[in-house]
Amino acid sequence: MTHHDYRTTDVPVAGGDLRVAVWEPPGEVQHTVLAIHGVTSSHLAWPFVVQQLPGVRVIAPDLRGRGASNTLPGPAGMAAHADDLAAVLDAFDVDVVSVVGHSMGAFVAVVLAHRYPQRVSRLVLVDGGLPLNVPAGVDPEQLVPLILGPVAERLSRRWPDVEAYTEEFWRRHPAFADDWSAELDAYIAYDLVPDGDVLRAATSSDIMADDVIDMNTGSALPDALAALSVPTLFITVPRGLQNETPGLYAPAHLADLLQRYPAVDHVHLDDLNHYTVVMSPRGAIALAHLVRPVLV
Repeated sequence: MTHHDYRTTDVPVAGGDLRVAVWEPPGEVQHTVLAIHGVTSSHLAWPFVVQQLPGVRVIAPDLRGRGASNTLPGPAGMAAHADDLAAVLDAFDVDVVSVVGHSMGAFVAVVLAHRYPQRVSRLVLVDGGLPLNVPAGVDPEQLVPLILGPVAERLSRRWPDVEAYTEEFWRRHPAFADDWSAELDAYIAYDLVPDGDVLRAATSSDIMADDVIDMNTGSALPDALAALSVPTLFITVPRGLQNETPGLYAPAHLADLLQRYPAVDHVHLDDLNHYTVVMSPRGAIALAHLVRPVLV
């Protein structure tokens, strides 16, 4: 474990400012990683992983419509997020970077590598980035509840305070039954913004819906995957958003994907779910063990 210095800054992008966190390691910076969070998450998904990356500077935005970037307007989509991240790299004078994306962040990472191939040296896709197994003929408006379920439903709810949000949603969340932490408490508190006299989750439901529809039905992802040329590691876990089995990539679907994209390396991490692969000490240790050797 290592201790990084943490700060945040704002980077100008189309429509306003994107909040970006930076963790600087003590001593010499050996590598820089761009870390991209998931569909209703924020940069505070990453502290456990950062702790396992000595000598690595980690740059992690709150994507458009999330966290402290929640007031940025949409529509979004994978290409819009990729353009925002290119602006982040420019702001930090980073020419080429290794990219680690989790969940929807992995889909954004793939499109970033396609739109800005000279900026991305390697991709690490954590339980996302390759197509999900969405049934044919599903109406786009049904994609959000189909894929995200209660994760999306919470965006319409309001809470009087952080304690109520924590107890009524997160304490009951099966993904964290055995992995509660002070870092999760901080993540939850950061996820709330004022809405009149009450609080709501920071994620914009409209932008989130735009993103889910785009990453499952738009052209940006299939075009990017067809042209994928950077070394890519795809990491899956057995359990999904509600700690259910199978997870996002059921065995038969996963086998089909690996056959379709033979250049993608794959590693399966046991005994983790979609959240705890990044948001728990044991998940971060396992993930960093795979990330450290491939940093360039």
